[in-house]
Amino acid sequence: MSPVDHQRAELRLQKRQLRRALTEEEQERAAWQLARQLSTLPLFRGARHLGLYVANDGEIDPGYILSMAQNQGKSCYLPRLSKLKWRPMVFAKDHPEAVYELNRFGIPEPKTSHRNTLIALELDLLLLPLVAFDTKGNRLGMGGGYYDRTLSHLNRQKQWRRPRVIGLAHELQKVDQLKNKSWDVTLDGIITDQHFYPASIDA
Repeated sequence: MSPVDHQRAELRLQKRQLRRALTEEEQERAAWQLARQLSTLPLFRGARHLGLYVANDGEIDPGYILSMAQNQGKSCYLPRLSKLKWRPMVFAKDHPEAVYELNRFGIPEPKTSHRNTLIALELDLLLLPLVAFDTKGNRLGMGGGYYDRTLSHLNRQKQWRRPRVIGLAHELQKVDQLKNKSWDVTLDGIITDQHFYPASIDA
């Protein structure tokens, strides 16, 4: 393991332990404050097709955001793992009657055929989890590379980006600087329970 990889592994462990140590009350308060932060942004208000996730391993919960978006008539989608190497993740529409099944990591995902899913390019806004971040839009994930491979087209698009990609996190997951790999996708911004950190956009 290279020194950079070792550093990333240590940071990943540290930040996962910190977020898992949050109490249920602290998680609930953070999720509510996160939704309030996001609701003020034109980026969110203008999005019609919105990708989110099911919180796991102490991740900040976008549940309030999901309810708020659906109440505003937005179409909301949750990730579903794919068997395709070049497209390891697709997005299935979430609705009150949706049936869920656990994926290989024990995370619920809508049960549907791949014909009834969207690819990332069809979303307006994708809100994704992370383990650590810096204010330049660099993200440290869980290490599987699912989001990076799913969004790899964004590394080739300089003038036009879709979807806009925003990381959601607890404020305690912020670090001064992250050293990214060449394949890591830079976020457009990060929203925590306390702040919005724009990286390539204003809102």
